[in-house]
Amino acid sequence: MKLFKFAKDEDGAVTVDWVVLTAALVLVGGVVVTAIRGGMEDLASDINTQLSATSVS
Repeated sequence: MKLFKFAKDEDGAVTVDWVVLTAALVLVGGVVVTAIRGGMEDLASDINTQLSATSVS
């Protein structure tokens, strides 16, 4: 009887859902960072070049 009650209990299922959702969001965040990293490095290099060429009097 306790086995059937345990099988119907859904308290832990919510935790599993949140773990899967959090892992998916972390994965998406990693993909986004990887995708824009190259462009940000190029932009930072361009800004550095422009600021280095500027003289302050």
